[in-house]
Amino acid sequence: MKKVMKYMMMLLAIAVMGLSLQAWGATDAAAAAPAAVEAAADADIDLGESLMNFVEQSGISGIFADWRVLVMLIIACALLYLAIVKQYEPLLLLPIAFGMLLTNLPGAGMYHTELFEGGHVHWTIDGTTFDRVGGLIDFLYLGVKLGIYPCLIFVGVGAMTDFGPLIANPKSLLLGAAAQFGIFATFLGASAMGFTPAEAGSIGIIGGADGPTAIYLTAKLAPQLLGPIAVAAYSYMALVPVIQPPIMKALTTKAERQIVMKQLRTVSKTEKIIFPIAMTMIISLLLPSAAPLIGCLMLGNLMKECGVVERLSKTVQNELMNIVTIFLGISVGATATAANFLNWQTIGIMVLGVTAFCLGTGSGVILAKIMNLFSKEKINPLIGSAGVSAVPMAARVSQKVGQAENPSNFLLMHAMGPNVSGVIGSAVAAGILLAFLG
Repeated sequence: MKKVMKYMMMLLAIAVMGLSLQAWGATDAAAAAPAAVEAAADADIDLGESLMNFVEQSGISGIFADWRVLVMLIIACALLYLAIVKQYEPLLLLPIAFGMLLTNLPGAGMYHTELFEGGHVHWTIDGTTFDRVGGLIDFLYLGVKLGIYPCLIFVGVGAMTDFGPLIANPKSLLLGAAAQFGIFATFLGASAMGFTPAEAGSIGIIGGADGPTAIYLTAKLAPQLLGPIAVAAYSYMALVPVIQPPIMKALTTKAERQIVMKQLRTVSKTEKIIFPIAMTMIISLLLPSAAPLIGCLMLGNLMKECGVVERLSKTVQNELMNIVTIFLGISVGATATAANFLNWQTIGIMVLGVTAFCLGTGSGVILAKIMNLFSKEKINPLIGSAGVSAVPMAARVSQKVGQAENPSNFLLMHAMGPNVSGVIGSAVAAGILLAFLG
């Protein structure tokens, strides 16, 4: 009995101790409750502010803040559609469109227009160096701004060009020169519309239908217009099969379109080697400002024709050309920001650009008709339209339109003469504009 009482007293003591500890814990919990509630409220406030900051810093809020951003994204997607589905100059239109997409993504910070304000590279801004401020595309754009990418592309173009048709028929050089009339006529028209001489020259070069030349000149004279001019130049190059045929047919008769030209003579390897060296020296001595483009074009061609640097020739035709094309396209597309692109000035550039292109096409055809008045060997005027330097698309258009009139007529090699001379002509025209306006 005593043991039972002893155990009961021990249990009672343990129970009393437990109740005391429970009451003490409840008191502490009650005292801590307000602090816990307050901390939870602060956490809710901090979480709300964080969510608001996240929303404000997201690209979606940037779209709502400026509707033009959404328009530019739609334009970029439309150009991607044309490049991928319609295959309009996809090698350059695709990276240009994607560069446009990247630069118009709000908050991405890949391209900073303030680093290139006034047409100059600002290596420091408010005491901060370029390498700390610049984004990915800022660094890529230096290749455009410093004139590196267009010249490298000209090396590749030269390595893929055969000047044989031009050497075999030197008269075709005149047709390539005539097609540059659109450049200078549009320069006058743009000046009359209120563009500065530098801007007018950059717009006029669209008529040469030579993307790298247009980019090279615009980066030097009017970098603020680089986006619209690049898009216009490559768009019209892609639309050569659409724009040129109606002009060619309107300016020629059915009989003229059926003229059959005799086969060109064979050009020796020695002639092909001497040609790029001679052209580089002659043009560079007469017009030093055209030396970078002409020199690179002829260097690539000499690599191809001499036959002793086949590995270098293949490299510039493939690996180098492809890499530079990617960098050039992305960085040029990135200049097409909403502020620079969505304005009436851009519409004016598009209209003037297509005008320059049409005038270039027409002037080549007209000169061919004039040459027929004094030449014993008749020239099919259709090859004059190939004087614009969209190689080899313009020559193919001449061939297609000619064969539609006379299925036995083969004008492709004849048209390649004015076509490759147009590449030289547009580079010379750019050099002239740069010499007078740069």
